Amino acid sequence: MPDVRTPARPHTPGDDSPAHYTAGKDSGPSASALLDFVRRTAADPALIASLPLDPEGRTWIRLDGPGGSEAWLIGWPPGTGTGWHDHGGSHGAFATATGELTEQSLAAQLPTEGWKTLELADGVDRERTLGDGLGRAFGPHHVHQVLNTSPDTHAVSVHAYYPPLPLMRRYSRTGQVLRLEEVERPEEWT
Repeated sequence: MPDVRTPARPHTPGDDSPAHYTAGKDSGPSASALLDFVRRTAADPALIASLPLDPEGRTWIRLDGPGGSEAWLIGWPPGTGTGWHDHGGSHGAFATATGELTEQSLAAQLPTEGWKTLELADGVDRERTLGDGLGRAFGPHHVHQVLNTSPDTHAVSVHAYYPPLPLMRRYSRTGQVLRLEEVERPEEWT
């Protein structure tokens, strides 16, 4: 297989803890602060009810996040998901407001440049389910996909990133092979 890089290895345990990603005094909110924000925001019933839900596709409203962060309120129809992606070097957090979301992630730090195809090592896959009020923080090298696997229930979540997303890399995955498919820029998300 051409252009296959060395296998990505698992992170050291604890690398995904919110405390691991603290921001400096002048560098914006930490992942822990973003997690607190998304949990509090997800608990606001009036805000959650303001999101129009579409049975055919995801909907979203951009929010003001703390300390210059970017935040989004997102509606997930049954059976929808993001596909594999990263956050362009931003750290962040998300929390489920209603329904249930499944996050599949890689517990490995991937190189950010210079590859198109990467063979993942065994043991890097993680999966968690987040119901009402549950959330998680992540660091700047996080690669995941988020899914609403329900056959009949909409989910709503709140997401925050710092610095505001400079880009998102989109990936496809076949078995243990991850392939960089495209790079999206913020102007494409309006």
